[in-house]
Order: sequence, then C-alpha cells, then structure tokens
Amino acid sequence: MTSAPERERIVAYARQAIEKGSKSFRFASRLFDRPTRVRAWLLYAWCRACDDLSDSQSYGHGASAVADPEGRLAYIKEQTERALSDRESLDPAFDALRLLSAECALPRRFIEDHLAGFARDAAGWAPVTEEDLLSYCYQVAGAVGCLMAVLMGISPDDEETLDRAADLGIAFQLANIVRDLGEDHAIGRCYLPAEWLAEAHLSRSNHMDSINREGLVVVVSRLCRLVRAYEASARVGAARLPLRSRWAVLSAARIYGAIAGQVAERGPAAWDSRTFVSRSEKLKHVLAAAREALASPEPVDRSGLWTRPR
Repeated sequence: MTSAPERERIVAYARQAIEKGSKSFRFASRLFDRPTRVRAWLLYAWCRACDDLSDSQSYGHGASAVADPEGRLAYIKEQTERALSDRESLDPAFDALRLLSAECALPRRFIEDHLAGFARDAAGWAPVTEEDLLSYCYQVAGAVGCLMAVLMGISPDDEETLDRAADLGIAFQLANIVRDLGEDHAIGRCYLPAEWLAEAHLSRSNHMDSINREGLVVVVSRLCRLVRAYEASARVGAARLPLRSRWAVLSAARIYGAIAGQVAERGPAAWDSRTFVSRSEKLKHVLAAAREALASPEPVDRSGLWTRPR
C-alpha cells in the first residue's frame, strides 16, 4: 500500500518528467480530468525512463550511442518486473509504473510489447519493409496508446477501439521519426525502411547527406502520408472516450500531425534545425480539437492499415 506522501512524491516526479520531456504531451495532458491527467503523467514517466536509458539521454535530449545496450535493456526489464510485482525501486520512474499498476488494471501484454521495441533497438535492428517499420512504431508508441486507452476507460477486451488507440501511437511515432532523422543518424540509427531507401537510390549510410536531400524528401513524404492515414483512423476511436479525454487526445493528434506537416512543408531544409509547434499554434489546435470533440467523426475503414498482433 502506497502512503499518501509517497504517492505525492511519485506524482511530483512524473509531472517533472513530462514537463522536461515533452512540451506537447504536457500541453495536451492539461485537458484531462485530474485523475486521468495524473495517470497519464505516471505512464509517461515510465516510458520516458525506458527511452532515456535505451538512448543514453536525459528527458529525450542529447541521445548518444550506448556502450552496453543489452545491459541497459536488462535493467529496464528487471525494474519493470519489480514494479509489476509491487516492489519498490530506487528509480522513481519505475515506482510510477508500480503505483499506476496498483491503481489500474494494466494489460501486461501491452507493457511487454513496449519493451520489445527497446529490445529491437538494443540489438541494432533497422526496418527493411514498411511492415517492419509499423510493427516497431506499434511497440514503442502504439502499445502505449493502448495503455492510455485503458487508463481512459476503454475495456481491455475492446480490441477494435484498442486498434484505433494503437493507430494514434503509430502516427505519433512516425511523426517523431520524420522530425528526428538527423538525430537518429548521429547515433547510428535509421528507421526508414531499407526498401524505400533503395527505391530512392539512397542507403542508411548516405540518406542524410546534403546532396541526397531531394531524394530524402520523397521518402519522407511517404511517411507523412502514413501519419495522416493512421491519425484519421485514430479519430474514430477517440470519439468513444469521455469528452475531456477525447479533447486531449484529439489535441495531441493535431499537434503531432502538425509536426509531420511542417517537416513536409520545409522540404530539403527540414533537418537543418528542429521542427516544433509553437505555443500559439498549439492553442489553435486545442481550440480546433474542442470543436472536433463535440462532433461525430467521419467513418474511416481500417482496411489496408497494419494491425497489431493479438
């Protein structure tokens, strides 16, 4: 049983983690009701810690090549297992998962799916096909979308709605990949499918060369189309959430969609500096999401979209 002071300490840590790690998620999280907001922070704190450990970074910044990726993965798995077994950790991020797991019925399969993405990175994996890419995006972000859906009241047995929640996470991760191509390349990673690169006469080693930017834009435009497709599917699932949660999710979807849109608009110059959405632009997206949350979404068939394993 977690005492009230201890819970406050863990929640304060989680709030600090999201404030330092993601301005976009922090911005959107304010729209949740208080219980959902806190649980979203707790989940984010654990995800942020896993990602930071995997990439040797601090709150999502300053990623560098990791000397012992398998050792870090082992630590992540061991601390996660402690949290799910309701055992305290010296790491507050894993205590955040422990607290969340005690308060909510988190499906273990989504947690394991999420860790599988970090295992891929630890092994130096890179996608060959579009399906490879989408399965990875599901692991590192779509599974988190499923966990968030459960936190917001979706039944763990509602597979169709969970598919839509996974779609939103996939859209978010695709947008991150589009934005972070240069940073990933600097630490020896490339999440663009090898087949796509070959079609554009590029490779994992030269796709970021300035002379190849025009070809890279062609490849990235395919990613941006995927962002829009998975985001559109996710909107159908968002309509099944409570109103404030729906508003928050639709706001986040618009903000992350805007990131991919801005990269596409910037063309070859997109990776000369980091693409971001300003506070005033975020406010516009939040207002637009409020109107959208009150309306019925357009029906979107998931046919042709990659679907998470069951």
